[in-house]
Amino acid sequence: MPFYYFAFSATMLVLIFIFIRAFILRKESFPVELFNEAQRNENNGYFEEAIISYESALHEAKKTVFLTELKYRIAGKLKVLNTILDYRRSMLFIRQK
Repeated sequence: MPFYYFAFSATMLVLIFIFIRAFILRKESFPVELFNEAQRNENNGYFEEAIISYESALHEAKKTVFLTELKYRIAGKLKVLNTILDYRRSMLFIRQK
């Protein structure tokens, strides 16, 4: 009978630990917050601010091992935004008749 008490108490301790850990880690990480801010800037048309936010999010994501998918998404977004800005800048230099 004491083994059942031990198994029950160990299970309860593990469940309490998992619940507390999930509650503490529920908040999003800082790179994800920067990524969301950059997406808002991009959707509002503020491409320069979006590039700055994406670069800072990428810098913060490189510090973490677990955010590899976020790193790839940010790198892709940066390539697209830099292409858009280059296109807009080149349109300014075209002479119109």
